[in-house]
Amino acid sequence: MNRRLALATVAVALLLMGAGCAAFSGGISDEQLDREQNYSDVRDGDADVTIALEDGDLLGGGEYRAVYDLNGTEELSLSQSTIYSEEPLDIYSVRYWYPNGTVVNGSDLEVEQGGSATTVTVPDENGTLALSGDAGRKTFRQPAYVTSSYEVRLPENHRASNFLFGEISPNGYEREVVDGQVRLSWDEIEADRTISLRYYLARDIQLFLGLISVFGLLGAIGIGYYYRQVKRLREQREEFGLDLEDDSDGGPPGFL
Repeated sequence: MNRRLALATVAVALLLMGAGCAAFSGGISDEQLDREQNYSDVRDGDADVTIALEDGDLLGGGEYRAVYDLNGTEELSLSQSTIYSEEPLDIYSVRYWYPNGTVVNGSDLEVEQGGSATTVTVPDENGTLALSGDAGRKTFRQPAYVTSSYEVRLPENHRASNFLFGEISPNGYEREVVDGQVRLSWDEIEADRTISLRYYLARDIQLFLGLISVFGLLGAIGIGYYYRQVKRLREQREEFGLDLEDDSDGGPPGFL
């Protein structure tokens, strides 16, 4: 009886583990792969890889759209580093353009999501692949999946150059502003190097400086009020003779 119970317990545990693994590596649905997205503005970039960032809001993060001119790359292995391990990258709105311009949806491609990476295999290594994913709120951090030239476009009216509010890595980039949008470009970023950005609205610095001015004014008023009260208290003590000192017998001030 105990042996049967033990065997049954092991069988249930194996079933649960299998179900957990299946749920973890269940892949990306066709609905996600074929989700609507516009890449026409990103495909006109001069770099082999162009990434356009969209800002988030108070309730959620942002989004990125990436276009890869594959140039001989038939397979992309997409992963994201965490503190503990490598995890597969969640992507959606996948599109592929053949060299002749014919476009197919992501569900027509070979897309596999395993335990540590999402692998996208394309039918022609000289085509163009586009995909989208979630980005942080005013942040973006992702490995360079291929050694190539890169261009990253910040959300409109955002900047990343102020050392207190912004961050741009790796170095060696060129910066230009096109119609209010900052575009950062690298001649080459080696595969597995991390692209890390922190950006901000241009008006954020003005708001920050305004807050500093307000708090500085409030602080000055508070200090002035404090010294005024101290001066007033000192005058009152002098008026009542509380500050007269007699060192002859160490008695209370104001008494002989």
